[in-house]
Formats: sequence, structure tokens, C-alpha cells
Amino acid sequence: MRSTSRISSVLVAIALCAATLASAQTLLLRPPASHSAPAATVARAQRAVKRAPSRSVLPKGTSLQVAVTRQYPMKDGESIEGQLLHPIYVGGRLAVPDRTLVLGRVVALVPDKKARWRARMYGDFTPYHKAKVQFDKLMLPGGPLPISSATADEGAPLLQLTAGTIRKRSFIGRQWGQFTHQIHQRIAWFIKPGLGGRALQMLYDQLPYHPQRIPAHTAWSFELTSPAVLPELAEAKAVPPPPAPAFAHDKQGTWTVDALLTHGLTSATARAGDPVKALVVEPVYNKDKQLVVPQGATLIGKVTEAKAARSFGRNGKLRFSFQQIRFPQGYGKPIQGSLSGASTQKTQDLQLDAEGTVTPRNKSSVIGPILLTLLAGKGLDQDGSPAANAAHSGVAANGLGLVGRIVGVASGAPNLATGIGFYAAGLSVYDNFLRTGRDVVFPKDTRIEIVTTPLRVPVLRPVGQ
Repeated sequence: MRSTSRISSVLVAIALCAATLASAQTLLLRPPASHSAPAATVARAQRAVKRAPSRSVLPKGTSLQVAVTRQYPMKDGESIEGQLLHPIYVGGRLAVPDRTLVLGRVVALVPDKKARWRARMYGDFTPYHKAKVQFDKLMLPGGPLPISSATADEGAPLLQLTAGTIRKRSFIGRQWGQFTHQIHQRIAWFIKPGLGGRALQMLYDQLPYHPQRIPAHTAWSFELTSPAVLPELAEAKAVPPPPAPAFAHDKQGTWTVDALLTHGLTSATARAGDPVKALVVEPVYNKDKQLVVPQGATLIGKVTEAKAARSFGRNGKLRFSFQQIRFPQGYGKPIQGSLSGASTQKTQDLQLDAEGTVTPRNKSSVIGPILLTLLAGKGLDQDGSPAANAAHSGVAANGLGLVGRIVGVASGAPNLATGIGFYAAGLSVYDNFLRTGRDVVFPKDTRIEIVTTPLRVPVLRPVGQ
């Protein structure tokens, strides 16, 4: 009996130990008890999140256009100051307004071989350069913001193209129009602001060697090479939808869309049917102040007409249109869009007709060659006084700037003065009638304005509305 009771006691003890171990193992696997936070604490946390300022970030690849407002020396290391030509939007909200100051400097001077050879034909031996610039600071209300950007070297004063009607004229009508256009340019040369700077530049152009400057209103396009976080004081603000003009849906059911070309276009190489893409950089609202085209949408189109420049002064021609808009969400809708405006280099002197065709303005004129030929012949009129003969030589020798006139008068050789004058007349004939015409060139990131007619495009609502 005693042995049996002892065995029973041992078995009971073993059972108790096993139960204790099992109980301990169950407690280890049991998840900890959750304690719900008071409702007041949760509400405070939510309010803190709502009060936290959201910063705007200019993403890598953001395109900026900057123009200087005054002249600068063409010198390596020269500090320059420009202004943004267009506002910058981030997520459909205004991040940086236009006319914001941007600081930079000239980082290198690149030889401009084309300008050098053309200048030497006219007796100007200045070693012309192109300035490579880099902008590194945005001057925001909260202070300067350092930015990292790519260098830009295609700086030139800009011309704002607007669509208009180009009338077809006869040869005499074209010559008369060209003559009146030149007269208006001469008048504007005297009455526009900055006459002193233009007069000094004209004197420079007459010299065989002169300092080179970066002209006022020279503009560059460049892209950010890394994101830029805007400070809290420059926090993005919601864009109030305008009531009617720029981003509005008008009575004819058309929208005006501002976009950037994602790749360059030129009439020299473009062919009908080539694809064209443009990135929308500003949101578009309809007449009901609802978002219809968001920033970041892509316009997809094609070249409809292209003709390269040819000999005898025949200029190129380029036209493209858009047939689809692709939204950031991934789907697209059909549209009918044509070019209604663009920012191009002023030196191209382009014109845009009502159908969206871009062509260089015709500069050919018979008046210039005829006038230079008549002036060159004055050098042979050597039947007056020595002073009159010297004056005739000075009038005739106008082909090599101021140096040509000095040589023609000082040499006392009327034949030399006449030869210089006929050389100038020959260059004028070549420039007006014999040389290859000019092509239409739209570099990458050219800002364009598209008038679109939407076809069943839905209304989009901004995030959070």
C-alpha cells in the first residue's frame, strides 16, 4: 500500500509539473494585451498631421527658362542674374512664380565658328564665342535656394510667335512689304528704350575687332540635375482657376495648353508622319473652374508638313499637330490641337500662320543690292575737287565697315574704293538670292502654346477635392 501511495504521489507530482510547463508555454505564445489610446490622443495626433507643412519638391529634369534683363561682358566666370520667364508648377500647384530671380555664372566660352567666318567676310576679325552658363540659386522670399542644373549654351534673345494670317503677295508686293518692314525696324531702333547700348553696338560692328557682350534679354533653357526642396515659406499654394482667359474653356470649345517639346524638331530632318510629343507644364481649367488637363499630361501628335531649306534663298517649312492627350493616370483621349504660339530664338525671325505652319520670315530684297551697287559706282566719279573725290571714295568703300572706308579714302585710289564697294554689293546679292535658305529649328524644351478642341475629354478633379 505504501509503495502504491508513493507511486501515486510521484505521478501526481509529475502531472502538476507538466501542467505548469504547459501553462507557461501558452502564456509565452499569447499576444500581448492591446491598450487602445484615448480618443483625445488620437484626435490630437490627427490635427498635428494636418498642421504639418507640406513642402514642394522640384523633381529632377524640371525645365526652366531664364532670361537676363541687361547686357553682360562675354567673360569666363562672369556672374549673371536672370528672371524666370514662366511659372513652375508641382502637382498642379504653383511652386515658383514667374520673374523669380535666378543667379548663375558663365562657366566656359565656346568658339562660334559660324559667326566668326561670316564676320570675317565683312571685315570683322573678332573671335566670337558662345557663353556656356550654369544657374545655381533661386532667390525665393524665404532666401536663396541652391539648385543643381545642367549647363546651357544655346542662349539667344527670344521671339514670341503668335498665329496670324500671312497673305500671299506678288514679287513687287513682297519687296514693298520687306522695304516697309525695314523702315519700321529703323524707326523702332531710335524710339525703343536702350538706344545708347544699340548705338555702341553699331559702332562695335564697324570695327575690325571689338569686345563681345551677352545681349540683354538673352534666354537659356536648362534642366535640374537633382531634386530641389522648396522651403516652407515658399510652400506651394493652390492655383485659383482663372475665370476666362488663359486656361479657360471658351465659347468655341477650345483650350489653350502650355507645354514643352520633349525632343527637338527641325525642318531640315523632319518628315511628314514623324511623332511629336509635348509635356503639359501648367494645369488647364474649364469655364466651370474644373480641372480638365492636369500638369504632367502628354500631348501626342505628328509632323504634318516639313520642307527643308534649299538653295537660292528658299526657306524651310514645318507644321505639326496633336491628336491625343495622355493623362498621368495612364489613359488617353482624342483631341484636335494645333500650334498657336511658341518661344523661339529671335535670330531665326520665324512667322506662324493661322494653320500652325512655321516658316522663316523672307528677308530677300532687291533694294539692298541695287543700292550698294549704285554707291559703289560713286567711287568712279572723280571729276570734282579733291575733297569731293575723297567723299565719293568713302561712300563707295562700304564693304568692310569703318576700315574699308578709311582705306578707300586714305589710299587715294578710286579703283580700290570702288572694288570694296562692289565686293559689298556681291555679298548682298549672295545673301539675298544665292545662299541656302534658313530652316525652322525648335530645340528640346521649346515652350509651345497649343489650341485644342477636346473630343469627349472627361473632367478631372484635383487630389483632395
